Amino acid sequence: MWPYYSDLLATPVPRYTSFPTAAEFQDSVGPPEMAQALATVGEDQAISLYLHIPYCGELCWYCGCNTGAANRTSRVQAYLLRLIEEIELVGKALGGRGRVQRIAWGGGSPNALAPEDFDTLMQRLKRVFHLDDPVVSVEIDPRGFDGGWADALRRNRVTRVSLGVQTFDDGIQAAIGRVQPTAMIAESVKLLRGAGVSSINFDLMYGLPFQTVDKLAATIDTALAMHPDRLAVFGYAHVPHLIARQRQIDDSALPDSLARFAQAEFAYERLTRDGYAPVGFDHFALPGDALAVATTSGRLRRNFQGFTEDSADILIGLGASAISQFPGWLIQNEKNAGRYHLRVANGQFAAARGWKRSIADQCIGRAIEQLLCQGYADLSNIPHRGETKARLAHYVRAGLAEWQDGRLVINQAGLPYVRTIAAALDPYRQDSSTRFSSAI
Repeated sequence: MWPYYSDLLATPVPRYTSFPTAAEFQDSVGPPEMAQALATVGEDQAISLYLHIPYCGELCWYCGCNTGAANRTSRVQAYLLRLIEEIELVGKALGGRGRVQRIAWGGGSPNALAPEDFDTLMQRLKRVFHLDDPVVSVEIDPRGFDGGWADALRRNRVTRVSLGVQTFDDGIQAAIGRVQPTAMIAESVKLLRGAGVSSINFDLMYGLPFQTVDKLAATIDTALAMHPDRLAVFGYAHVPHLIARQRQIDDSALPDSLARFAQAEFAYERLTRDGYAPVGFDHFALPGDALAVATTSGRLRRNFQGFTEDSADILIGLGASAISQFPGWLIQNEKNAGRYHLRVANGQFAAARGWKRSIADQCIGRAIEQLLCQGYADLSNIPHRGETKARLAHYVRAGLAEWQDGRLVINQAGLPYVRTIAAALDPYRQDSSTRFSSAI
């Protein structure tokens, strides 16, 4: 189905959940810039919240998230107190402005907390922010999920959950440090449905050690038997130079680029054949799911949570390492837990780095988002159009994309190349030494 051009996939590229990417963030952006950005929020403007819980019951070797072991109750409780203080700081700066339409919980694993702590934080959000009947989503680790947590989700009207599954293959689970029996996943799904969660996503991965197309097929078979509403099938990003825990994974067991490509292609063919609508080339949703509806209606967006139907232009990140997104700013909180505590304890915003987005940045960012979400973008007014068009010529000659007047349209054959095509629009990538994960 997809032609394979190894040279066009040779350069690792970002996933483009923002533009510019976090690789460009500068330390000169901090609390004053966060104050400026919050001051731009309008009285009734739609906003979304993201809360980062940097703890897990068990640490997985493959994971690149900012997280640590939840093995000391005192440490977790101290973090929650600081998070509440940060919520109060941001809420005070907004002064009642903005209407929260989405609340996303990620990590780490939010269910590394006690269910009662989740209740406390949700209640604090209700008191501090103007909530406009928000859609609430939570990332869940099945290894720490039980009836108590299911009850907490029901109490707090959580309707969307993403389960970290990765693979159902026992051998691959052992190779990535993520052992979770199939029965455990099935029980989690049962509890979630009973709690009123109407949209369940499975995170799966390809490109894992010892993985083959046949093993991926078996995992997809098992997943589909549990009827998830969405599936994200990510390529494993092996970057041990950045993530020390990945050094426990046997590099020699990783599939090569061609094998990764074949696995991605198989997942796309299989899931679309089984009735899931493609969202990009590696996400899938049942036709009635909100993500599929947004895709077909042209309302799909992309932010730090990935593909979304969230229409808000402002996303406020809370917690260590969380990133906030404003039309004119990208601002990341302090990653280091100790420094995060210190800033918030001193009554400061936790902002530690970021980027002020120029008009040109915003123009390029919209074009990249359109390419990733809709498969086309009007590039007639993009900055440095001549240079960009020259870089795109490789993909046009290969039949992966075509020009329709001033609009670049990605063909079906070009779907797995969408991130490398997007990188051709990115002026910061052309002379950068920053190392990213595989392009597919």
